[in-house]
Amino acid sequence: MDLFLLAYLALGLVAGFVAGLLGVGGGLIMVPVLTWAYAAQGFTTAFNIHLALGTSLAVIVLTSVSSLRAHHGHGAVDWVTVRRMAPGIVAGTLAGSLAAAWLPDAGLKLFFTVFLFYAATQMLLGFKPKPSRAMPGWPGMSLAGGVIGMVSSWVGIGGGTLTVPFLTWCNTDLRRAIGTSAAVGFPIAVAGTLGYVASGHAVAGLPGGSLGFVYLPALAGIAAGSWLTAPLGARATHRWPVDRIKKTFAGLLYLLGVRMAYGLLAV
Repeated sequence: MDLFLLAYLALGLVAGFVAGLLGVGGGLIMVPVLTWAYAAQGFTTAFNIHLALGTSLAVIVLTSVSSLRAHHGHGAVDWVTVRRMAPGIVAGTLAGSLAAAWLPDAGLKLFFTVFLFYAATQMLLGFKPKPSRAMPGWPGMSLAGGVIGMVSSWVGIGGGTLTVPFLTWCNTDLRRAIGTSAAVGFPIAVAGTLGYVASGHAVAGLPGGSLGFVYLPALAGIAAGSWLTAPLGARATHRWPVDRIKKTFAGLLYLLGVRMAYGLLAV
């Protein structure tokens, strides 16, 4: 168990830095690694992906606070946008996380794998918006928040992989989009965590130390690491060439996607 706790801490160090750097929650890294770690610990495979998703969102509750504080310090958070998206985000995330308990393990893994390839391709190509496109009004922002929240709950992320492209599509500056995405990740993570705790509460066969679909030892280790490195990643956002970092991250997502796909085909 000590070896796995060290692995969780190391995972948190990496996920936290990536979360701060790109305005994502780090779930795209955490979920596949947690799925493999749970299997290596001998947990039942029937709910490993559910545990990974719930634990990832619980970590993001803490990661997003650390990251958004650093981005707010640089004046890179658009709080008006956050308030407009929040109602839809909370509703979509809660609905998605509560429904996840009825989704089969293989179906969630397939959805996550496809999303990995989508996210990697989007980051690699860096789609450019039309110069005339502007932010939608309250209804459009709430709808966008609902979609982002629901998808995020099914892939265990803070929504940055969808929020950053959406905001840049609306001609928001990239660094401001990253900072705003870090803030948006907080309500996504809180609602998603509550949903996974509730939906897994009555499920039998979960490992000891679980609170619903949140595995507390992994949460503690990853959160400790990510809390340290998320501010470092956020500061690096304002110093490093972000496009180059995004391309590197896209390569990592492709590798994780291939590994997840291999696992599905091997079943």
